[in-house]
Amino acid sequence: MSNFNNNSPNRIYKRLDSCLIIPPSGNKKPRAIIEFLGGAFIGAVPEVTYSYLIELLAKEGFFVISVPYNVTFDHEQAANQVYERFNACLANVLAFGYPDANLTPADLVGLPIFSVGHSNGALLQVLTGSYFSENIPKANAIISYNNKSATEAVPYFEQLGPLVRQMMPMVEASPVYSMARSASDDVWKRFIDTAGSIIPERDQEALVSFTKFVDQLPSVFGQVTEGISEFRPTPSENREFCKNKYNVQHTLLVKFNSDTIDETDLLEETLKPRVDSIGGTLEKVQLSGNHITPCVPEPKWQAGYVYTPADAIAQGLKTLSLRETKELSRTISDWFGRFEE
Repeated sequence: MSNFNNNSPNRIYKRLDSCLIIPPSGNKKPRAIIEFLGGAFIGAVPEVTYSYLIELLAKEGFFVISVPYNVTFDHEQAANQVYERFNACLANVLAFGYPDANLTPADLVGLPIFSVGHSNGALLQVLTGSYFSENIPKANAIISYNNKSATEAVPYFEQLGPLVRQMMPMVEASPVYSMARSASDDVWKRFIDTAGSIIPERDQEALVSFTKFVDQLPSVFGQVTEGISEFRPTPSENREFCKNKYNVQHTLLVKFNSDTIDETDLLEETLKPRVDSIGGTLEKVQLSGNHITPCVPEPKWQAGYVYTPADAIAQGLKTLSLRETKELSRTISDWFGRFEE
């Protein structure tokens, strides 16, 4: 996480408009631009939740634009928000470059545009590529796609509405939300440290992201109390629309061998006729890992004076998780490399 620190001389990200910019590491000229969409909620703080994967992509030479979005039961609204935010940020860097990494507009104009999405972000990728036909990525890498209904995605969802309505007076009167909003950066630093993602100095950008994360909660609670019981459009409506309208030319579907909520196979069945009809490419790969593999941070494990079996297990898990995330990054990089001309 040290490279993601706002005050560190090695910091590699910066907020621009509503997005986060992560240029290629090592002062490289970018080979392509990636739009990055994280999962629901956790995508609001990619510098924490997706830090390792994003850093790997930056090391591969990609100029990454991570796009946060508000969690809502209206997927169409979220897809439109992602489209507008990304293209506004893209227009900015194409017009003015990215001086923090010594990149001029000439270094960025004309580069291929790709997109990487995980979980709910993968769904929004597919929807964005179906709602729009212009200013869309040349190729998508869709990871751990999930388009389940609300009751499947959130167990006992139908019972949440009455429960939340009963709790709302207490939630509104609680000081927790206001405390979260007014918490000092030292408090946030301790929170991040507890989660295992160490920020060595005060990082105001991370605080902005966490504030945006907290800001989503009242809206989601409000939708539940209003009696919303399903995503809009419904999963079946999403499938039918994408089956007929998906416009991204080249698509890589990525699934993991231990992901119990993945719906990549169903997405492949949905998109294949459409991609074939537009003369595109659709491929699917299965990698070792699980649904949270893209979110795995680089573990910080330090053995004690005596090397114990616990140290061996911890280091083994570290090696495995890092290897799986590295394999994911290499797979994405190699796939995009086919379409960079």
